[in-house]
Amino acid sequence: MAKKGEARTHVTLKCVDCNEENYRTPKNKRNTVDRLELKKYCSRCQQTTLHKEKK
Repeated sequence: MAKKGEARTHVTLKCVDCNEENYRTPKNKRNTVDRLELKKYCSRCQQTTLHKEKK
């Protein structure tokens, strides 16, 4: 169970090309205020594409 006031949460990453939600990853909200943008492999596109944090 998460501790009270903990800054680390899970965020969903969404492919920019096909809009499929492929990954969930932890993020520290105190250190990383902006949305995450990572290059990850998309199984639907079958290539490495940019994945952004879902709203």
